[in-house]
Amino acid sequence: MTDAAGTPHRADDRIDPPRSIPGMPVTRRPAADPLPTASVHRARYRRILSFAAREFIKIWWFELVLPRFGLTSISERTRPARMQRFARRFHSLAVGLGGLMIKVGQFMSSRLDVLPPEITAELEGLQDEVPAVPFAAIRQLAEAELGVPLERAYSWFDEVPLAAASLGQVHRARLSALDTADTGLEDVVVKVQRPGIDEIVAVDLAALRRVAGWLRRVRVVSDRVDAPALVEEFAQTSLEEIDYLHEAANAERFGENFAEDPRVDTPQLVWERITRRVLTLSDVTAIKINDKTALRAAGIDPSEVADVFAEVMFDQVFTHGFVHADPHPGNIFVTPLPDSPTRWRLTFVDFGMMTEVSSNLRDGLRTLLIAVAGRDSRGLVAAARELGVLLPSADTAELERALTALFARFGGMGFAELSKVDPREFRDFADEFGDVVRSLPLQLPENMLLLIRAVSLTSGMCSGLDPAFNVWDAAEPYAGRLLRDESGNLLKSFAQQATTIAAVTWRLPQRIDDVITRIDEGTVTFDTSRLERRLDSLVRIGRRAVAAVLFAGMLVGGALLLAPNPVLGTVLIVASAVPLLYALFSGLGKR
Repeated sequence: MTDAAGTPHRADDRIDPPRSIPGMPVTRRPAADPLPTASVHRARYRRILSFAAREFIKIWWFELVLPRFGLTSISERTRPARMQRFARRFHSLAVGLGGLMIKVGQFMSSRLDVLPPEITAELEGLQDEVPAVPFAAIRQLAEAELGVPLERAYSWFDEVPLAAASLGQVHRARLSALDTADTGLEDVVVKVQRPGIDEIVAVDLAALRRVAGWLRRVRVVSDRVDAPALVEEFAQTSLEEIDYLHEAANAERFGENFAEDPRVDTPQLVWERITRRVLTLSDVTAIKINDKTALRAAGIDPSEVADVFAEVMFDQVFTHGFVHADPHPGNIFVTPLPDSPTRWRLTFVDFGMMTEVSSNLRDGLRTLLIAVAGRDSRGLVAAARELGVLLPSADTAELERALTALFARFGGMGFAELSKVDPREFRDFADEFGDVVRSLPLQLPENMLLLIRAVSLTSGMCSGLDPAFNVWDAAEPYAGRLLRDESGNLLKSFAQQATTIAAVTWRLPQRIDDVITRIDEGTVTFDTSRLERRLDSLVRIGRRAVAAVLFAGMLVGGALLLAPNPVLGTVLIVASAVPLLYALFSGLGKR
């Protein structure tokens, strides 16, 4: 088989979940892969589910049971500490299992829209670093993928990895004389997938899908987040990351976008040595973008690097619509060019995590950027609705007030200025408006999540290079251009609105006449289904309240009768479980 670029790869290069995990498709796997046994996979699957089950029981008890007995204060008072302990336990689980669970932790740490800060803050430090795979296993997988001994594929291959991560590891190498003649390259880096990672990913995803199914049945969770959709979003990103053919295609597209831009460079692909599990690229390692000492030693101003880096990232969003979603310091180098007028350029690597900016998303971001530039809280809320961040039913009056206060106090400040603000002022602001934001039905669309991750990493990187960096200044040229585009389309928009209003006005008398005729004929109907559902809900609540009172009466009566009449007292206490179960579980699955 070949891919769209003509790269050869085997037909059986597919995700190979173990046969013993329920609900997972079974495909063939290459016999040469050094994969763990099925029993290890079963143990991994059960460990993830047992961890989730224990945590769900705790959540059920504190968030559902205690509030139904008037003990909401206990639940709320203990929630921050419980969430923090959960995050620490998950951190230990992820480090112990490795593989995709580390990615889950990183994914959770970025979901500020649906997870409390106690969890996201604890998982921020979860690093995608694990012990390196023994070189013998790397050699075996690489030779099986490339179809030739390593000595024939490369004239030299460093056995010590340059970097090791949960999904793969990178080695330096040198191309053979024949490949060097064909490509003009000699020194390369080779990214090799961790042996058996396909099955580990499949096991982890199967467990996560089961957990998401549990969450979907818990209303307190399902009201806030679509757990199965989040898992599928995470699954798609993870499967793309372990497909090096996909990453190579992303690198090629990114390079084409900036082919005429002297500020940006990408590695050259060695397609003859690329498969789904092996990726060979030109060695472009240079000065890490956050190494300010090395930058100054090379005569490069770090603040200038920050400005150019921000411009390049904004170009990706608003010009090309194809964004590097993982721009951390290990993925961006500053390459000095002594003989070039530009003196240096940015070199991007690792294109496994990219995001598309669709035309609809770009329109929403345009509205968002214009609103931020104009400190327009109402426009910002409208942009959030357009992007799908806010549900149409959300009550946003308090949010608009919070944003107005935010713009008035902190709008336009850079990170250096914000660092001088009294921390108590931030705390007071968070106390006043934090509950407003958390109460809103927020959930970021998939592409928005990766985009926000990219912007967040960019902002942090630029602030590290230049403490006086102000992201608003970097965005201002784009906001101005968008405002000019917006004003250019204003006349067209007014014309369209006028046409629409005229059409509605023309049809209005006839529609009024139709309604009056239907009233005269007695054919006008009204939908009372929502009212009926509300009444049914009130009836259920009343029944459960009666059951709760009955439970309390039987329990107290039984306790009082234990001494004079042990048999009757015991019967009453045991029987009180029936109304208790009814009060707890009646209508649990009804919305």
